[in-house]
Amino acid sequence: MATATITAANQWTPNVNLRGHGAVSVSGTFVATVRLQRSFDGGATWGTVGTAVGPAEGSIYDPAADAVYRCGVATGEFTSGSITIRLNK
Repeated sequence: MATATITAANQWTPNVNLRGHGAVSVSGTFVATVRLQRSFDGGATWGTVGTAVGPAEGSIYDPAADAVYRCGVATGEFTSGSITIRLNK
């Protein structure tokens, strides 16, 4: 499991392998775009696989053994507030 409280741009959860089934939870009061990202090279490069602009819940299914995920806010996409993010396997 990876958990983070985001209060500024360019903050992310720790990387987590969600092979099989996983879940993502985004909560709080904020003005920002939250990105769910996936990497196949250990976190050297990231691709966005989902976004949220408010509280959200979702599930993930990924059979890839080498995929890692992170969730957070990119540079320039945070205005205000506090975001609590949980990535669970």
